[in-house]
Amino acid sequence: MNRTSHPRLSIPRQQRGAVLYVALIMLLLLALIGVAGMQVAGMQEKMASNYRAANRSFQNTEGVLRNTERAAEAITDRTDLPPGSLISATSITTNCEDGFDPVQWGRDQVNPALPAVNVRRIDKCGGPGGNALDEGQPNDDDSASFQITAYSADDTTNPSSWTVIDTIFKL
Repeated sequence: MNRTSHPRLSIPRQQRGAVLYVALIMLLLLALIGVAGMQVAGMQEKMASNYRAANRSFQNTEGVLRNTERAAEAITDRTDLPPGSLISATSITTNCEDGFDPVQWGRDQVNPALPAVNVRRIDKCGGPGGNALDEGQPNDDDSASFQITAYSADDTTNPSSWTVIDTIFKL
């Protein structure tokens, strides 16, 4: 019987540990990629939270605005105000020459958690006196126009985002 001898594999006499160094460098790179991924995820979470707060603030302000439009219409039609209305017949101004600035008005809100509105009746503006009633024009409630500025925050207990909406509402 012929035996074939297999060549012996050469075994190094001294191990140098190169694989250990390569493995440690790879682990270090993976750890750095993991840390960067966690930072990106944290930043995305903050961005999503800010977007949510801004969107809630805008939706709350738009709700205040729509409720104020219904209240202005009820005041003009001399019907009952909707529940939770922030205005009354005496809070609607007709002075168009008062220099009202919606941006500054929003900045001047002292309690950022509470919604607020400012309503001006602007269909009577015009002429040198700033009021159509001064010029002898009839009082026409069927086509009343209002400038409504609404302010609200995203959360009443801990506000982090505020919105001011300025619009024109015509009956």
